[in-house]
Amino acid sequence: MTGGEDRVRERPVRPDPRRRLRSRRLALAWRRTARWAVRAARPLVDRYRASLQLRVVSSTLIASTVLVLIFSFVVAGSVTSGLLAERKDTAVEETLNAVERAAEQLGTYTSSSDTALATAMQRIVNELAEDPVYAPVIMLRTADGDVTRSHPSSSDVQPSAELQEDVASGKTAAQYGNFALEGEGAMPYLVVGSYIDLSLDFELYAFYPLESQQDAISLLRTNLALAGVALVLLLGVIAALVTRLVVTPVREAARTSQRLAAGLLHERMEVRGSDDLARLAGSFNLMAENLQSQIRRLEEMSMMQRRFTSDVSHELRTPLATIRMAADLLYDNRDDFDPVTKRSTELLQHEIDRFEDLLQELLEISRFDSGFASLEVDAVDVGRIAEDVVEGLSHLASECGVEVTVSRPKRRVIAEVDPRRVQRILRNLVSNAIEHAEGKPVRVTVAESDTAVAVAVRDRGVGLKPGHADRVFDRFWRADPSRNRRTGGTGLGLAISLEDAKLHSGTLQAVGEQGKGTLFVLTLPLQAGNRVITSPIPLRLDGPRSAGKEAARATQD
Repeated sequence: MTGGEDRVRERPVRPDPRRRLRSRRLALAWRRTARWAVRAARPLVDRYRASLQLRVVSSTLIASTVLVLIFSFVVAGSVTSGLLAERKDTAVEETLNAVERAAEQLGTYTSSSDTALATAMQRIVNELAEDPVYAPVIMLRTADGDVTRSHPSSSDVQPSAELQEDVASGKTAAQYGNFALEGEGAMPYLVVGSYIDLSLDFELYAFYPLESQQDAISLLRTNLALAGVALVLLLGVIAALVTRLVVTPVREAARTSQRLAAGLLHERMEVRGSDDLARLAGSFNLMAENLQSQIRRLEEMSMMQRRFTSDVSHELRTPLATIRMAADLLYDNRDDFDPVTKRSTELLQHEIDRFEDLLQELLEISRFDSGFASLEVDAVDVGRIAEDVVEGLSHLASECGVEVTVSRPKRRVIAEVDPRRVQRILRNLVSNAIEHAEGKPVRVTVAESDTAVAVAVRDRGVGLKPGHADRVFDRFWRADPSRNRRTGGTGLGLAISLEDAKLHSGTLQAVGEQGKGTLFVLTLPLQAGNRVITSPIPLRLDGPRSAGKEAARATQD
């Protein structure tokens, strides 16, 4: 306190904790309600998206409802305006007639203080109100408002001030309003007022009930509502029936196509009538028959090709064995020959080795086709197999000028696999990478997860053209047949590698981009009999992805 004055310190207003608690509860309740509404509406939204018939019917109902509402409002408004305008014209004419009749009897009065004036005014309003030609409720008063008489006399009604001002200016005016007359509830009335220009001026107001017009308008609105509802329902039923006629064959075609995709090539659509839908069903059946015949033809050709491959590979084994023995004898004594004969003997031995490799690949393919391929599972170190494959191809890598590196975990990666088949897969992948690396380094990566082991072979050579990545595992297919090849491949290496991976319940995947190289990822389960779910090595090239990248994934059947 200073100078005898108390200083009042303002304390900060603290928010009410109960109010904050209520706000939090309201927000929580709102969020729960919103989540519940979303969950409840989700099946309806899914159903709406999945059903063409539901979308057509709902769209028809919405459009027809909007049109019916607009039509009903327009018709109701037009009829209402017409009825009220007609009633107003009639009421104004009747009021003017009543004014003329009253003016004939009031022309002799010159002062509102005349004692006979009130009696005469009451008699006039009684006569006018009791006459069915005029309004049932009439009020007559002097212009200064000193004397006022009405019929019924118990009616204590007053026109609006706006209407009184219009009448006082000498006009004949009309106005709508609700009045409670004769002890009844408020009812709509049309009030028409007119000025009587005499020695003593008067104002006459006639109250015309609009009950009949109101009943007619209510009946019209009710009929329009019922007719609109019936029309909307009828349009909905018609839309549902018409849509069903169109959707049913489409659904049947969808079911038939699904059965065809599942291998049931004998499935056909039922053709009914000769309309557009019947022609659609006939065209669909014709397409199915052509597909069935083409598939059967391809199956027969594939069967003949497999049988030919199997027969040729087996039939060539005996003469090749004889040729091998003769070639081995010549090769062992090549030092006794002249240089030209010696070189020819070495070339013969090399080509016979290549021929044996080709024959072995054909035999392996025939085993896969016949279903006789089997695994000889053993727990081995996959990282060591990768290193052995790279070491075995070091001579090829040096000839091509390619550096091959192996990246593997420090500890051993033990998996239950067939060592011979895994080594064959990696040899095909690494030799393919060396051949297409164009002198750039090749990297072999080994990784493992809790359930799988993966080996990735990455080169930065020519890569794959758009569309080629889908065909790298096809038999006898080469990305560039005109390329000068050092390994002399047959186009069966990757196809056999894919079959070996499938035999292990694993995956062999490839991705490539022209000018950026190719990546092959082999993924095998750590334990025999399991299946691969995810690979420890993702299938993507280094660097940003582009639109021209192609990916092909060969997974187990």
